[in-house]
Amino acid sequence: MSVRATARIVAVPDGRGRTSLPVLESDGPLALRRTRAVNGPGARVTVVGAMSAPLGGDRLAIEARVEGGARLTVDAAAATVALPGRSAEPASYDIELTVGEEAELRWLPERLVSVRGSVLRTRIRIRLAPTARLVLREEQVLGRHAEDPGTLTSRITAHRDGRPLLDQETSYGPGAPGGWDGPAVLGGHRAVGQLLLVDPAFAERRPEARLLGPTAVLAPLTGPAALVTATAPDARLLRRVLDEALNAYDEESVARRTTGG
Repeated sequence: MSVRATARIVAVPDGRGRTSLPVLESDGPLALRRTRAVNGPGARVTVVGAMSAPLGGDRLAIEARVEGGARLTVDAAAATVALPGRSAEPASYDIELTVGEEAELRWLPERLVSVRGSVLRTRIRIRLAPTARLVLREEQVLGRHAEDPGTLTSRITAHRDGRPLLDQETSYGPGAPGGWDGPAVLGGHRAVGQLLLVDPAFAERRPEARLLGPTAVLAPLTGPAALVTATAPDARLLRRVLDEALNAYDEESVARRTTGG
């Protein structure tokens, strides 16, 4: 039997310089827990998987809204593993993110593992106010150790102030367009990820395009945003590249606040 579940998070400023969570609604396999924040006065929510999901035919979704002036970090306790199920229908996992004026969202889930025989479609839709800040990490591992991947299609669309910022779709595994495993795409690697950074400060100091290693690149987007894209032989090396990029961004952000730039 397929699962239909939608978890919801709403973060708002509490009037005392901190962030409260008036809505923290778990559903089905998506269990949400408030955990201790590690990056200042913002709130932190950890997604804890309550059962094996997504399986074939499952329809899972998370909706998160960060209202003006609030700060929220969302992470996960473990990887998401896409598994084959009894249903021949593909599974879907949709994320809806809305970030208001002067608000900040750090969306930092654990990796998604595409298991052989699974079929999963993921979609992340993002709506940002002009002064919103966003850090979004996405990591995908194609197959477990020495295993071919399932079929995985992922799409990210981001709008800032109602205007398109990013619209990207990737497909891997059986049935995906030819060449996904070739030298122009993955080059035989089995871990792929990206880090989307949106910050109004980039309007004055735009990041420069540069390599972050032999298989990683930082590219500025149209608007105050940058996208880091990386591939790696395994999840550990992929995380290291993305962490280094995120740490560099955080250090620059602290320096800007310290100097008032």
